[in-house]
Amino acid sequence: MKILVLNSGSSSLKFQLFEIKEKEDVLIKGIADGIGLNNSFIKYEIKGRVKIIRKKINDHKKALKNVLDIILAEGIISSFNEINAIGHRAVHGGEDFKEPVIVNKKVIKKINDLSSLAPLHNPANLVGMKVCKELLPNIKQVAVFDTGFHGNMPKKAFIYGIPYAYYKKYGIRRYGFHGTSHHYVSKKAAEIMKKDYGKLKIITCHMGNGSSIAAVMNGKSIDTSMGFTPLEGVVMGTRCGDIDPAIIPFLMNNEKLSVKEIDDVLNKKSGLLGVSGISPDVRVLWASEKKGNKRAGLALDILGYRVAKYIGAYIAAMNGVDAIVFTAGIGENAFYVRERILKHFEYLGLKIDKTRNKNNETIISANNSKIKVLVIPTNEELQIARETFELVK
Repeated sequence: MKILVLNSGSSSLKFQLFEIKEKEDVLIKGIADGIGLNNSFIKYEIKGRVKIIRKKINDHKKALKNVLDIILAEGIISSFNEINAIGHRAVHGGEDFKEPVIVNKKVIKKINDLSSLAPLHNPANLVGMKVCKELLPNIKQVAVFDTGFHGNMPKKAFIYGIPYAYYKKYGIRRYGFHGTSHHYVSKKAAEIMKKDYGKLKIITCHMGNGSSIAAVMNGKSIDTSMGFTPLEGVVMGTRCGDIDPAIIPFLMNNEKLSVKEIDDVLNKKSGLLGVSGISPDVRVLWASEKKGNKRAGLALDILGYRVAKYIGAYIAAMNGVDAIVFTAGIGENAFYVRERILKHFEYLGLKIDKTRNKNNETIISANNSKIKVLVIPTNEELQIARETFELVK
């Protein structure tokens, strides 16, 4: 079965075409970037070769048409009828979509209604679905939601301590994000460990410019650090993470900030950038720390400490842990961040092999560690392809 996976952003269209038989093969993958801008291009990889086509791409319809033309021209398929399904990344599914769904008019309307909860993402995701409906009307489309994996958390984990009426009226609750990533790496960890996924307690740390931690118990997400929006949780590149809510009206009063301005401060000027004053990039901060920049070091210390607190909380929530998994840009590459986090769990018998950790190997815990620690590259597109396959097969 051939499945095309699309991830539509405001000015980009990521794509991968999978063939799922006994194995899961990537036939072509790439991105149409700079859509609607002057410097637009398409970059794609096929059979180990990377190609770049620079051309004006006015909109997502033109982008998808170009991508489809490339797929045909490369001889991967002889007809679009060979594509069995299209899997779309959809960021916010609210309480309506806890599982992948076939895209139809009702689904499109509901995703649009949920755009107020993800204004930067849901509208862009919808564009991809609508364009596919226009260009490939006979191919089934499936929406796979970032929030979906967290959809069955217990109420005690997702209800906030505010009047319950706001949950009923506005759907204010913890939703969680990065669900496809948490799902993929937790299941991959079980495969690597050769253990039953349905009997493990795993904590997954998706750490990039945006970061979230999840407690995955017996194959289900039971809690996660991001909440109603991706602003809650650990300190991130430019997002503040958890703060005292009273800080918001205090700053609005004293700095004379509007709602939009305070939102901008919390989402774009805080986190590692706000603390360090120099960068949201951990690589820059680590280099600066080694040169004596104390605020850069403080930012990294805060990041390590906050992640460790969440891991500790989730060990308590699951009454134990079998494995801790790191993924995404920071999680996969920044050994100095992982060291700051994991030193807090030596009392549980967790031991790190420093050489393995510095080399970003798959298993970085020592052989005699009581808790396995793994570094697993995420593959959200493959997870979307798998869930699309399961729904349409």
